[in-house]
Amino acid sequence: DRADQFPPTCYLTSGTQAERSHLNHLMVMKMSNLSRNREASQKDAGDDEDSSDSDDEDSKPELETALIPHNGCVNRVRVAKVGEKTLAASWSENRRVYLWDLARPLHVLDHPSAMSSYVRNHEAPKPIFNFGGHLAEGYAVDWSPTKPGVLATGDCLKSIHLWKPQEGSWHVDQRPYTAHTASVEDIQWSPNEATVMASCSVDKSIRVWDVRAAPHKACMLTATDAHEADVNVISWNRKEPFLLSGGDDGAIKVWDLRTFQGGRPVATFKHHLAPITSVEWHPTDSTVFCASG
Repeated sequence: DRADQFPPTCYLTSGTQAERSHLNHLMVMKMSNLSRNREASQKDAGDDEDSSDSDDEDSKPELETALIPHNGCVNRVRVAKVGEKTLAASWSENRRVYLWDLARPLHVLDHPSAMSSYVRNHEAPKPIFNFGGHLAEGYAVDWSPTKPGVLATGDCLKSIHLWKPQEGSWHVDQRPYTAHTASVEDIQWSPNEATVMASCSVDKSIRVWDVRAAPHKACMLTATDAHEADVNVISWNRKEPFLLSGGDDGAIKVWDLRTFQGGRPVATFKHHLAPITSVEWHPTDSTVFCASG
């Protein structure tokens, strides 16, 4: 669906961090009847002030939520389409990574009459797979955009594990990728090279891996001191060979993978005054990105 057509509908998945482990949930949300902010819409309409109160009432946005019980605080959750299924991978504080099929919660969000049954009969899905091989909790997880069902997870003890779908389940390679020397904070698969992924770490480095090689040989490129502090997040440009990074130093850097081994970014932005918590390239415009701190 086109994102510039109004009113749009948006689906989100998030996780809670409750005081007690058993009170946590994944939250699958549907936001509908969304509208542009009033100032922008008035400019587009030539400052037309004839809109009525009833129009305002009709345009109120709606938010619906389907909860899924989750064992432990949700450190991070990532959603992907795998064939016809919508799957979520969630990192828990209990050192486990869970995989979920979101078919049922998405169904009840689109059919509100089924919500009461969903709640009353405890129809929330159970994990379809979980992995407890990490030796610590973690935050890094990413689904491959080119190989459906493949994902990678990284933990606070520097290890990265590769997951591959296998006969209706998943095989997780027990041999970790361990070139980092501290917590792995984020992982991003290449949008066009199926065997290549990047990771960033508390050790201040960004590493690029080729998973065709054995784990102890898979790190192909390294920017050792990419930031002056922890590197929190990275994002891969879908159109150009650029990697975006954000760190605890408040800096945002753009890296050209063709000159990556030199360890010098092609651009640095220092507009934020606190650690960078998220970065993301625009999906179609290779010159635009957003960041939060």
